[in-house]
Formats: sequence, structure tokens, C-alpha cells
Amino acid sequence: MPALVLLGAQWGDEGKGKATDLLGGSVDYVVRYQGGNNAGHTVVVGDQKYALHLLPSGILSPGCTPVIGNGVVVDPSVLFSELNGLNERGVDTSKLLISGNAHIITPYNVTVDKVTERFLGKRKIGTTGRGIGPTYADKINRVGIRVQDLYDESILTQKVEAALDVKNQILTKLYNRRAIAVDQVVEELLTYADRLAPYVADTVLVLNQALENDKVVLFEGGQGTLLDIDHGTYPFVTSSNPTAGGACTGSGVGPTKISRVIGILKAYTTRVGAGPFPTELFDEDGEALRRIGGEKGVTTGRDRRCGWFDAVIARYATRVNGLTDFFLTKLDVLTGWEQIPVCVAYEIDGKRVEELPYSQSDFHHAKPVYEMLPGWSEDISKAKSFSDLPKNAQDYVKALEAMSGAPISAIGVGPGRDETIEINSFI
Repeated sequence: MPALVLLGAQWGDEGKGKATDLLGGSVDYVVRYQGGNNAGHTVVVGDQKYALHLLPSGILSPGCTPVIGNGVVVDPSVLFSELNGLNERGVDTSKLLISGNAHIITPYNVTVDKVTERFLGKRKIGTTGRGIGPTYADKINRVGIRVQDLYDESILTQKVEAALDVKNQILTKLYNRRAIAVDQVVEELLTYADRLAPYVADTVLVLNQALENDKVVLFEGGQGTLLDIDHGTYPFVTSSNPTAGGACTGSGVGPTKISRVIGILKAYTTRVGAGPFPTELFDEDGEALRRIGGEKGVTTGRDRRCGWFDAVIARYATRVNGLTDFFLTKLDVLTGWEQIPVCVAYEIDGKRVEELPYSQSDFHHAKPVYEMLPGWSEDISKAKSFSDLPKNAQDYVKALEAMSGAPISAIGVGPGRDETIEINSFI
């Protein structure tokens, strides 16, 4: 049976939670393969709204096994806070599996993240301050703490000592902060061991056996393509690989097992944090998109920067991910505009450029080249099929599909679980 990857095709916040939840009833496993609690998903079920940060969206689908893969970084306090919140609302979370090889976000990772960002001043990246970057840095520097280390106090202590050896020097001598005590960190981390134990598993084995037994596995990326550490708008990116290749390394499932790669596209564009954004709006249209679309970060609470749809970015996402399908979200937000600009190319130093420039400097100077498409005023939230949409809305979708390089197989016309038009089945 197929393994499917579902990921953001812009700068994140495209509505991946809604898409994953929609598929959750048809799949057996939903896997987070990278990122941490810096990735917020909002899922609306009936009149209930759920804000998830670390947990896979599939945790809301009965019969689905949610998995936190080895490529994720886990803050235990955030994990248990989310689990408690869901349990209080009657959601069964007992099927959750967590890779023993996933890395732990320690208290000192959070401290380093916050003080470093403050120290950078106007050069700051715009991180969430949740310790994600420093945890991935520890992983690469081979001084990281993994979930399995919580079950060997001697190894855990040695690893914390090794990590704090350098970090305490930086904290005290560079940032004028207090040193962090090894024993205090070890004691805090050990308090999570017993409660984590029922969830910890060899998820690589579990997922590969599931596929061998004809189960459907969905891989859910956090953030988005343009925030990928390798393929995003570096250095204004996250610390992991949300792109399709990250699904393999972050889960231990080989690329030959993956049959579909679905990109989530918002019908306009948003991003949170610093960095270039060619179609960003600073006028009434930008404020209207923010207000109507409810564009506030699920994790940070920060207002999202808003702009028109960028087809250059969409084509780039198709290329680097090998996208087979798009899920277009928030089409309903554009209702009411007489004309809707779509960025079809950039102007850089007087030249028209139709593909994303590899040069960071060029991208910073890119100016959008717009094509105007006719808008619509009809309420589309009750549309159940593509033919139910007004002609101009249909034409808008068709134009975006032609510009982006992959078929649009589903369209979100409202925030609810049932407010989706399915054109082609993903499974």
C-alpha cells in the first residue's frame, strides 16, 4: 500500500492540519517526520477547534496511529501539555508512538535559543524561541539527548555534561547569564521517563512493517518548503527538512515506498518571521487577507505577513518535492475582490525571471510581476463540487494549477472538516 507525503508548498501555515485530518480517516498511520513544537496546525472538527503543535494531526482521527518520527525534536513538557489538553476534551491519545531516536529539547536548548536571538538584534532570524535550532545543532554536533537516553541515567548524565561543557562557557562569558547545573537538568529530564515509556517504540520497524502489511502511511511535514534548511530562503529558515526528502530521513522509510507527494497551497501567500517575501502587502488588501483569513500564528500568536499568490514559489515547490498533487486551501478568503493579482514572475535588476533565483541577493531584490484575474462575490463555503464554484473561482483555480505545475486535487472552501471539495482522490 502507498506511503504519502503531505507538506507545505509555501512558507508554512498553509493548512496542513486540515488536509492531514481530512485524510486521517483513510490512513492507518500519520507521521510527523521533522520539526518540533514550532509547527502549529489548526484543525476544526464540527464546532470544535484544535490547535496542535507537536502531535500529528492524525491523533484526532479514530483508528489512526499517530507517530512522532526520529527526525522530530521533542519538548516533553509541551508534549504532555498537548496530550493532557486532548484527553480533557475526550480525545483518545493512547495509540501515539514516539521514536526512541527522536531528540529531546532540553531546558538549556530553550535558553540558548532565546538569548542568541536577543543578541542578534536586528539581524535576528525570527525563531519561535522554543529551542528547536539549538537542539538540531546538538544533534549534528553529536552532543544531543535522545528519547532513549532517558532510560540510562549514566549515559544521560554524561551527555548533559558534554553539552553543558561548552554551553555554560558561552552563557556565562558571552551572554552574561548563569551557568546551568548538570544535576538539575538530568533530574528534570528523568521526571518524564516513566510517562513517556508507553509511547516509545522502534518506529522505523513499525512503519516499514505497516507498509509491508498493506497499511496506508501518511507523512506530515511541519513548516513549509521555503523554510527548508537546504532548499528554503536561507538563513530565514527552520532547522530541518520539511521537503519530501525529509520524510525518508525523518522516519526511516525509503523513497521507493512513497507513491504520492501532496503540496498544500494557500490561495494567497503568508509567512511568519523575518526574510524576503516578494508579494507581501502593506496596504488595505494585506490587512483584509490577515483579518478574513485569521492569519495569526498557531504557535507564536504573531500576525502573519500576507501577500498575493506567488506562482514562482509554487513551481519551485513542485520541483524540489516532486509534487504529484496540490491541496489548495482558503479559497473562500478571496471572496469579494473584484480582481485578484497573481505573481507570475519576478523582475530582478530590470530582467523578467520566471523561476526562483538561487541567489539570496537576487531573491531579496525580486519584485513581483502580476497578472490580474477576475474575482467573485458569491459565498463558496457551501460548495461540494468544483462545478458548484462560481465561474471566476473555477478559472482562478485552473490558472493556479496551470502556473504551478501539478494538478489541484482538493480545494478548501472553509475551515471545517467538511468544507472541502475533493476533485481527485489522494488514496
